[in-house]
Amino acid sequence: MCVLGAILIYLMGPRFLVYVSCALSIWGDRMWHFAMSVFLIELYGHNLLLTAVFGLVVAGSVLIFGVLIGDWIDRKPRNKVAHASLFIQNASVTTCCVLLMLLFSYRREMEQIWHGWFTVACYTVLITLAAVANLAGTALTITIQRDWIVSLTDGNGSQLAGMNAAVRRLDQIINIFAPLSVGQVMTWASHVIGCGFILGWNLVSLLVEFLFLSRVYHLVPQLAVKPQQQTGKPFLEKRQEPGTSKEPKDCKSHLEEERVTTKRFLLCLQNTQRLLHTCREGWETYCRQTIFLPGLGLAFLYMTVLGFDCITTGYAYTQGIGGSLLSILTALSALSGLMGTILFTWLRGHYGLVTTGVISSWLHVGCLTLCVFSVFAPGSPFDTAVSSLPLSKNSSSSPELLKDDQVHIYPFERNLNQPILPDRSSIHWTNSTVLFDGQQDPEQPESYVSIILLFSGVILARIGLWSFDLTVTQLLQENIPEAERGAVNGVQCSLNYLMDLIHFILVMLAPRPQQFGMLVFISMLFVTTGHVLYFFYARKCKIENSQVNETMKKGTWTPLS
Repeated sequence: MCVLGAILIYLMGPRFLVYVSCALSIWGDRMWHFAMSVFLIELYGHNLLLTAVFGLVVAGSVLIFGVLIGDWIDRKPRNKVAHASLFIQNASVTTCCVLLMLLFSYRREMEQIWHGWFTVACYTVLITLAAVANLAGTALTITIQRDWIVSLTDGNGSQLAGMNAAVRRLDQIINIFAPLSVGQVMTWASHVIGCGFILGWNLVSLLVEFLFLSRVYHLVPQLAVKPQQQTGKPFLEKRQEPGTSKEPKDCKSHLEEERVTTKRFLLCLQNTQRLLHTCREGWETYCRQTIFLPGLGLAFLYMTVLGFDCITTGYAYTQGIGGSLLSILTALSALSGLMGTILFTWLRGHYGLVTTGVISSWLHVGCLTLCVFSVFAPGSPFDTAVSSLPLSKNSSSSPELLKDDQVHIYPFERNLNQPILPDRSSIHWTNSTVLFDGQQDPEQPESYVSIILLFSGVILARIGLWSFDLTVTQLLQENIPEAERGAVNGVQCSLNYLMDLIHFILVMLAPRPQQFGMLVFISMLFVTTGHVLYFFYARKCKIENSQVNETMKKGTWTPLS
C-alpha cells in the first residue's frame, strides 16, 4: 500500500504532469514538422525552394520577435504565458491542417483561379500560420523547459540535470514513434488523412495540456512569484496622455482631427521606440552573461544541413527515399539522440558539466566527418559543374545542364494536365539530372555508399550533439538570473534562428541535389566554429578554477598574523 500510495503521489505530482505535458506537446511538434516538410515537397516537388522559403520565414520571424517574446515572458504571469502560447500554437497548426486538406483535395480547381495566383496566396497563408505556430511553440518551450523546470528543482543542479535529461529523452523517444505514426498514415492512406490525424491530435492535446499545466501552477507556489525585470519600461505599456482620449463623434473641427491624428502618430512612434529599446536591452543583457560564448557556439550549430530538418528530409525525399523509410531513419536518429542524453548524464557525473561539453564537441565533429567523405564517395550527386552559387546569369554550365535545370521550372499558368508534382513512379533521380518516364532511363544509383555515409554521419553525430545541447542548456539555466531568463533565452532563440535563416538562404541559392555537397562543406565550417567558441569558454573556466585553487592553497598555508 505504501508503494501504491507513493506511485499515486508521483503521478499526481508536478514533475510527472510537466513530463506528460511536454510529451504531448513534443509529439504534436514532431509530427507537424516531419509532415510539413513532406507536404511542401508534394505541393512544390521539383526542388527544395518552397521548403527553403518556409524555413526562411520561420527563422526570420523568431529572429525578429524572439527578444520581444522573451520580454513578454518575463513581464507576464507564468500561467497566462503558458496558456496563451499553448492556445495560439494549437489553433495555428489546426488551421494549417485544414488549409492543407483543401489544397490536396481541390488543388486542380484552385489552380484555375487567378491563373494560379490563388494557390500562391494559399501557400503564403500556410507558411504565415506555420510561422505563428512556431513563435508560440518557442514561447511555450522557453516558459516550461527554461523557467518552470528551474523553479521546480529549486536550483538543485543534479535534479535540474535529471529533469533536462528526462525531457530530452522523451523528445528522442517520441521522435522515434511520432514520425513513424504520421509517416505510415500518409504512406498507406493519404496526405489528407495525415492532415486530419495531426488536426485531431492537436485538439485533444490542447485540452489535456491546458488542464495539466494549470494543475502544476497551483501545486507549485513559487511559480506564482516572479521577480520584476530590471530593465526599462515595457514597450507595450501605453501612457495615457492628455488629449488622447476618444474624441466626441460630433466633433467636426478639421484642426482638432489633425491634432488627434498627430498625437496618435506620436504615440505610435513612442511605442516603436520602446519596442526597439526593449530589443536593444535584451541583446545587451545577453552579451553581459558569463555564458555568452557557449550560447553563441550553440547557435552556430544551427547553420547546418546535417540534421533531420525539413531540408535534409526534402533532400532525401528527392533522392527517392519515401516517407516510410524516411520516418525509420528519423527514428534511428532519435535512438542516437537518446544515447546522447544517457551519455550526458554519465559524463556530467564523472567529469563535470564543462568537460562534458568538450567531450561532446569532439564526438560531434568526429562523426560529421563521415558526411564530408560522403560528398566524394561513389553515388554522390555532387557535381562541380553545377556546385557554384547562381550569382550571375553567365554560368559556366554546359547547355545540357541548363536543359536539366529547365526541367525543374513550372510556371504558375500551366496546362492542368501537368501536376505540381509528378507521381513518384514517373520520376527517377540520377546522379546529375531528373528524368521522366518518356526518357527511357529508369536506372538505379550506381552506388549507395554516399547516401549510407551521409546518414550514418548524421545519425551518429546526434549522440554528441544532444549531449552538447544539454550541457549548454544547463549552463544557461544555472547562470542566468531569474528576472532575465525570458529575455536571455529569447535572444538565444533569435541567434539560433539567425543561423537557421542563413542556412535556408544558402539552400535557396543552391537548391539542386548536385549542390548539396557544397552545403555540407559550409555546414562543417560553422559547426567547427561553434565548438571552437565553446573551447574558449572551457579554457577560460579552467584558468579561473586554477587561479581559485591556487588562491585557496596560498590562503591555507599563509600563517595567521
